[in-house]
Amino acid sequence: MGEKKGMSRRAVTVMQSFGAPRPTSNPYVHLLDRALARTDGIDHLRFDRRRALFGRYDALHFHWPETLFGGGNRIKAAARTLYATALVARLSLGRIAVIRTVHNLELPRDVTAWQRRLLVRIDRVADHRIVLNENTPVPPGAASTLVPHGHFGEWFRDAPAPAPQPRTLGFVGLVRRYKGVEELLAAFAETAPTHPDWSLRVSGNPTSGALGEEVRARAATDQRVSTDLRFLSEDDFASAVRSCSAVVLPYRHMHNSGAVLAALSLGRPVLVPDNAVNRSLRDEVGHAWVHLYREDISADALRALMAAVGDGPPAGSPTLDARDWSAAGLRHRTAYRLAVRARRSRGRG
Repeated sequence: MGEKKGMSRRAVTVMQSFGAPRPTSNPYVHLLDRALARTDGIDHLRFDRRRALFGRYDALHFHWPETLFGGGNRIKAAARTLYATALVARLSLGRIAVIRTVHNLELPRDVTAWQRRLLVRIDRVADHRIVLNENTPVPPGAASTLVPHGHFGEWFRDAPAPAPQPRTLGFVGLVRRYKGVEELLAAFAETAPTHPDWSLRVSGNPTSGALGEEVRARAATDQRVSTDLRFLSEDDFASAVRSCSAVVLPYRHMHNSGAVLAALSLGRPVLVPDNAVNRSLRDEVGHAWVHLYREDISADALRALMAAVGDGPPAGSPTLDARDWSAAGLRHRTAYRLAVRARRSRGRG
């Protein structure tokens, strides 16, 4: 009891697995970094390789652990993997608590067999998990705290606000294979005979030149489609979203999507796959803002969306109050304290 009271009184020192956010960093990292820095009871540290391995702190919070391995040539990759091995060994044997935010349901595939073992080990030594929605599975008996993914209202506060163009749909964000842009273009093409006045804009950076060429080739067959395939600044992203009546995100697999919350934060409704996570989001923010389609994206799903929002987004704003970053900071503090107590209790056992 004495240690629990002491932990609740003093700040818990937590190092994040990310360093100082860069202009190109995920906005989630920027906003979480700010929230943790201004939350009482947290001594917020950004990742420092030397201190992580040799310094004193209470806990290490992993977000995307695979970033430990970095990129670069083979020598750099080998050095980073060796460093990660030493760090995981320290975390496995010492008193530093490990927190893991479950951003993705599966481990990355583009890692070596040894790197995968390290990622599995990090997951196993985690004292506490943070889940971004209530449908995220955790191992049986594992402790977890729900911290809903924060909104982007603050991030886009001063962003451009062009008027939405009627009967215009948009896809905005990184163009990856699993995001279903090719299927969206095919479904949209089927609407041409009955809706020649509709428009579709695909904006974002393809992950490969081949994918970019494929998207351009498909778009060229439909004069109603325009593309802007490049890295988007935050202002460009906001303009691309706000110039549309609605945003379509036909991901083949969707669990935690920052793009959905970004579109909602910018005041545009979304069309997303029908799954438990998105049904919960629809109930939370309002049915007028989250539209669902079953199985694969189709022309019928696009027609239903246009019937609802073709002339422009709904009046008012989606309900995003539960995703305030101040509340997220407090929930992280609770998770950190629980993780530290669990690790120290385990050490005494």
